[in-house]
This record gives sequence, C-alpha cells and structure tokens, in this order.
Amino acid sequence: MALEELNRLNTLAFTHRVFAVDRIGLLHIAPENLAHRLAPIQAQFGLSELMMLSTCNRVEFTYLAQQAPAPEFNRAFLQALYPELVSEQIEAFVQNLEAYSGIQAVEHAMSVASSIDSMILGEREIITQTRQAYEHCHAAGLTGDVLRILNKHTIQTAKRVYSETSIASKPVSVVSLAYHQLSRLELPLEAKILMIGAGVSNTTMGRFLKKHGFTQFTVFNRTLEKAQQLAEELGGQAFPLKELDTYQGGFDVLISCTGAEHLIVASSLYEQLLQGDTNPKTLIDLAIPQDLDPTILAHFPNHYISVAQLQAISDQNLQVRGEELSRVLAIIEEALREFEQLFLIRQAELAMRSVPEEIKRIKLDALQEVFKEEIDALDPHSREVLEKVLGYVEKKYIAGPMKLAKEILVKHG
Repeated sequence: MALEELNRLNTLAFTHRVFAVDRIGLLHIAPENLAHRLAPIQAQFGLSELMMLSTCNRVEFTYLAQQAPAPEFNRAFLQALYPELVSEQIEAFVQNLEAYSGIQAVEHAMSVASSIDSMILGEREIITQTRQAYEHCHAAGLTGDVLRILNKHTIQTAKRVYSETSIASKPVSVVSLAYHQLSRLELPLEAKILMIGAGVSNTTMGRFLKKHGFTQFTVFNRTLEKAQQLAEELGGQAFPLKELDTYQGGFDVLISCTGAEHLIVASSLYEQLLQGDTNPKTLIDLAIPQDLDPTILAHFPNHYISVAQLQAISDQNLQVRGEELSRVLAIIEEALREFEQLFLIRQAELAMRSVPEEIKRIKLDALQEVFKEEIDALDPHSREVLEKVLGYVEKKYIAGPMKLAKEILVKHG
C-alpha cells in the first residue's frame, strides 16, 4: 500500500522539554557546515533524505531510512555526527530523545512549525526557522521529494494556523512586551537610551529600538568587550560597568538587565546619572532580582516598567493563546488528512512516470516498424490524419490511466 512508503520517514528530536538549552547547543551545526557534516552521515547510514532543524531550544533530524529509530541506530548516528562528544553525553542524548515515525513524524513537523511544540506557545519565529532549515539542507543536496512535499505542506499549515487563529496574536516574551509598553509612551527617536547589561534581553531590546528608529545608545557592561559588541551593533558607545558612577551623558530611558545578585543602581547613583535633570524618565528593569533601588521610584518622577508587570501581562496572553489550542489542533488534523492524499497522489505519479514514455515507444514502433509499409503506401493527407488520430489516442490513453491510478491509490491507500 502506498502509505507504507511514509513509514520510512523518521524524526529524532532533542527539545527543551528534556534537555537544558546549553545541552541542546552541543548539537548545533552552522548552516555553512551542513553539507560537509551531514553528507557523509547520509551516505554512511543509507539515508535517502536528511534535514536538520536547529533553534535555541531544539535540534531535530528528519530523514528517510528503511528502519524505524532504534537505540542502536540513534547511538551510532550521534557518535558519527558528533565525534567530539564523550560517551556519557551521547548516552544521555540517546536515552532521552523523542522519536517519531510515519504520520506521527508529519504531525510533529506541523506542531513544531505551528509553535504548539515550542517553549513559548505561539512564537511565530519558528515558521521562518523551519523554512530556512529546509532551504539550507536542500541547498546542501540532502533532501528529496518526500521532504520537499512535507516542508511545503508544513509551512502552508503553519501559515493557516497563524492566520485563522489567535495563537500568536498577543506577545508573551518579556522583552517584546517591554518594547510594546515603551512604544506607548511615544518617545522621540532622538531619546538618549542608557543600557546596563549586554546580555540576551538587552541585546534583543536594543535591536527592537534600533529597528524602530532610535539612534542614541550608551551601553555599560561588566565585561567591556560585550558592551562594545552591542554598542557597535546599535551604533552607540560602550563603557565598563565600573565607570557608571562617573557617566555624565544623561539619559531619557534607562534599561537594565544584569545577572547581579545585588542592586546595580542605588538611589544616590541614579541621582548622579540625572545630572540635575528633573524631567520624568522611563525606567525598564528586566533583571531578576531587580537592578534598580525601589526607593528611586518614590523619590524621582518616572515611568516604570518592571519584569513583574510584564510577566503578569505575559501570563494573561499565554492564557488567551492556550484557549486557541483546540482550533490549532483541528487545523493540524485536517492538514494531516490532506497530506496523506497529497502523498498518495505523488506516489502514484512516481509509479506511473514511465507510462508516457512506454506509450510513445509503442506508437513509434507501430509507425516506423510494425505498420511501416502500410503507412508508407498512404497518401500524405491520410498519413496526416492517421498521425493526428494516434496523437489524440496517445494523450487520452496517458491521461486516463494516470487519473484512474491516482484515484485507486487515494481510495485504497
């Protein structure tokens, strides 16, 4: 039965549900290295198609092989692909990976691209990551017909999920919520932005601000090199954190997110940073524990955005997204049925692709060998009519059986 071919499809997934993000990072392979890292593995294990998806919280391998995933294969696969990992690391990955085969692998791919398998429900970025993962592997010559069909239908399903449900309508990441809150204040684009910390949160926040036209950035960080990297990206200045108490450049927006276990900006330091300016300032404290002395809020005019406030909004938005989950699952269920039909039709096309050439060969044999003498005896008009009749029959004979074969395969699977 044609759907049995789908059982060759397998996925090995290493996700945030089981592994810490830093552990998943051990499996990451840069796009430019995919070809020379994965092509030998594909050949070694006889995988007709292979694709790798790598994000900050998951690494997945989807491939076509004769056998379903088994611990022995998974272990050998990882050992060959990651010779730098020690046996204990390999074993931990083998024992805790998630494996999917056949239609379950298809459903998993759709769930991932639709973000319901993500660390943050409804994050749209995963659809781009999925599409780019396929494109990188296709460019490396690793994919074929099955993964092409799977990727196309998966992306179409995810787009439908995002357009027909509210799964991604309300932001839930703290940084994106902070930017939304800040944007409501309608600050001028020339506002001076003072950033304390150059980690992931402040980097993302800085990129949001630069993208929307803000131009004046000053970055302080405990490690000057990281401050310089962020400042260069934002087109701003960088200083070591130890020089914060001598900074005299002033600010309109202060964004702080460090990993310190103590207050970074005491009330006295804050007053010094103001340089006598009495206008209300916008303060965004994304740190846990917080970086800003709470007394600042009482003693100086400000617009304050805290991580606690943002988390409360995030929780509300996550609840809204969760309520959309049943609608997403219904779309995926329908998409799975559609995929099965598409897959069967494609299998029929592949199985019947030799038919047109065979019919053409028979026609040529008839014209040039079997009935050559009789045809040569015909007058030009009769020969022209005969060739038109044969051409018409040829087209109809090709189209009819092809259509019938597809219908039979779809009906009987």
